[in-house]
Amino acid sequence: MPVKNDRWIRKMALEQGMIEPFEPGQVRNGSISYGLSSFGYDIRVAPEFKVFTNVHNLVVDPKDFDERSFVNVKDADCIIPPNSFALARTVEHFRIPRDVLVLCVGKSTYARCGIIVNVTPLEPTWEGYLTLEISNTTPLPARIYGDEGIAQLVFFQGDEPPETTYADREGKYQGQVGVTLPRL
Repeated sequence: MPVKNDRWIRKMALEQGMIEPFEPGQVRNGSISYGLSSFGYDIRVAPEFKVFTNVHNLVVDPKDFDERSFVNVKDADCIIPPNSFALARTVEHFRIPRDVLVLCVGKSTYARCGIIVNVTPLEPTWEGYLTLEISNTTPLPARIYGDEGIAQLVFFQGDEPPETTYADREGKYQGQVGVTLPRL
């Protein structure tokens, strides 16, 4: 599976709507960078967060998730408490081609501060806004900036399409719009 470069990513974004909105170059101007890079695309986090809280002393259960485990934050930035966690979504909407697998990895700017974005795959034919899982591994509060870079996508193209794709098996996170909680 070869890794795809900036020319391929640009072509797929502009001709097939793989990434919308698409930024054709790296944007910095005082922000954490986002946009097209040499062998990937730096995605932005939308200013819409769900931050874990222990107010209700609930058990986190992926089979029976209780939304009261989160506090909703809609602001230009978000403070994640020490040793805590937040969910967010990307600014960008994605349409992954049938023969492509994408991996989402955190940006080093945040990682160097102890803020980790979970490694997440975007499977062939998956479509939607990506829900991001952001961990603050430090004993201090951590600030996340909305509408700025948070992670990088790396694109791999298979020699041929898989027999069954995410859309074919009606994946449970297909077409997600906002920050999407765990589904069974």
